[in-house]
Amino acid sequence: MIPREILKKIRQIELRTNRIVTETLAGQYHSVFKGQGMNFDEVREYQPGDDVRAIDWNVTARMNHPFIKKFVEERELTLMLVVDVSGSGLFGSRGQSKRELAAEIASVLAFSAIRNNDKVGLILFSDEVEKFIPPRKGRSHVLRVIREVLFFEPQRRRTDLNAALEFLLRVQSHKAIAVIISDFIGSPAAPRQAGGKHLRPQMLLLESLAQASFTRLRQANRKHDLVAVQISDPHELELPALGRLVFQDAETGEIVEVNTGDARKREAFAERQAKEQEQLARLFRRAGMDAIQLRTDQEYGAALKKFFENREKRRLRG
Repeated sequence: MIPREILKKIRQIELRTNRIVTETLAGQYHSVFKGQGMNFDEVREYQPGDDVRAIDWNVTARMNHPFIKKFVEERELTLMLVVDVSGSGLFGSRGQSKRELAAEIASVLAFSAIRNNDKVGLILFSDEVEKFIPPRKGRSHVLRVIREVLFFEPQRRRTDLNAALEFLLRVQSHKAIAVIISDFIGSPAAPRQAGGKHLRPQMLLLESLAQASFTRLRQANRKHDLVAVQISDPHELELPALGRLVFQDAETGEIVEVNTGDARKREAFAERQAKEQEQLARLFRRAGMDAIQLRTDQEYGAALKKFFENREKRRLRG
């Protein structure tokens, strides 16, 4: 029996995200994600302007005037949600944790998928694959996916994107839409500042991601339609001016004291984080992936809409 408060939370997410799907993204999901090919639909009489290469010569010979084959795009797709449930996802400074926002994004995408009769699957990962739900259709299945993203309790707290990508490549043999929802934060060795002190309440896993996962990202994107959704919190990008604060790393348990009243340290931290954000975006471009950057203190509907619109424009140009 699922506790009432969990059911209430899932229902709230369903109502909120369904409104965004209906009002903002209606039809766009269908138009920007292609099927795997074209299926024969029917034959019809040739009309001026039709491609002569589509003429069905057998039917044309029997009927004594030209007919063409009509094809429709194969629309049934699989959406694989690859969601980071490592310890850093529990952080949230503005009333919503990154894990909660991840559940909403997963909900928006999953409900968009089932409206188009697509299947939805789920991979939850930390530094190992924690849970796998095979792709299926239907509202009840999507509600289960949302529940797992929101309330699943992982066994481990660190992050290894490489493990998740290897698992995706192994279990998903056919082309899928694979969306990685993560903060892309991990636990590499902390850089030391002057005086030997750490300045790392959270650090982007750029070096480890580039070294350990870039090849897998590129490989997965060749096989699937890979999209990265990066979720961040404003206090991971800029330190608040609140004097001396004690931070605990959510993945390693390391405790760090930082004097946030020092304007120079805040400025240096913000500059470094901005530079690392640019490096991460560049890494995704090198892998040939699309990426969306979302924050816990900002509405995500407009960012998703812009992403879908940009993809649709590229598809029309291509």
